[in-house]
Amino acid sequence: MESLFDLARGCIAVRDPDVKVVATLQVAEQWRHGECVLAASTSPEPIPVPGRPDAPALVHPSKVPRRNLSMPGGRAAFLHALTHIEFNAINLAWDAVYRFRDLPDAFYDDWVNVARDEAQHFRLLARRLQDCEHAYGDFPAHNNLWDMACLTADDVLLRMALVPRVLEARGLDVTPAMIRRLRQAGDTGSAEILATILRDEISHVQAGSRWFGYLCRQRGQEPVKTFGRILREYLPGCVPMPINLEARKQAGFAQEEIDMLSTMASAGT
Repeated sequence: MESLFDLARGCIAVRDPDVKVVATLQVAEQWRHGECVLAASTSPEPIPVPGRPDAPALVHPSKVPRRNLSMPGGRAAFLHALTHIEFNAINLAWDAVYRFRDLPDAFYDDWVNVARDEAQHFRLLARRLQDCEHAYGDFPAHNNLWDMACLTADDVLLRMALVPRVLEARGLDVTPAMIRRLRQAGDTGSAEILATILRDEISHVQAGSRWFGYLCRQRGQEPVKTFGRILREYLPGCVPMPINLEARKQAGFAQEEIDMLSTMASAGT
């Protein structure tokens, strides 16, 4: 029987986005039906560059096109940025499966499911982008998400803190306003896709919160203090407002954590 770790590494290596989506959905089904196992033939290796197409060109975030949602070109650039995020999110979910070993089966259940969801999100957004007469790769993009994967590759607790509980959680904060702006611009199709993604992303951040708490308990660390320390050490001054209180609570943030985030955002620390 095939190893889930090997299959996850294979999904990361795929360069063609459509093939990556198909491979991801297939492996998720194999795992769901018990057709692969948690057996490793090799130790996880660094992946400085995951499988990705030649386009989009990767640039500094300041060079990514501005996105005016009231204009068709701006909406296309906006959808492209989201499509790029979801493509990277597929690789990030599989990297969590591939890289971090000797965890409960439920950990792999969660991140295989996240990989499946991200693949479905990518497909929805790529098709919507085509409706706008564009394709994934038409606009430049940045590499911040995979940079974070590399930064957290040696510590699963750090990964759970900074990827689902910071990067993905930021989506919970800003997506409702994006949905409203799209609807105001008359783009209800894109707004509905974002509403679907928002619902799924709450469960993804919730998985991150669950495993962050588990790992803190396993290491004898207090979760709220540990999360605050990690934010101050790795992302000083990067806790922006607004904070979506209801979504954050649904995603497993304690009120004490939300209060801490609000204080850090107000103080700029």
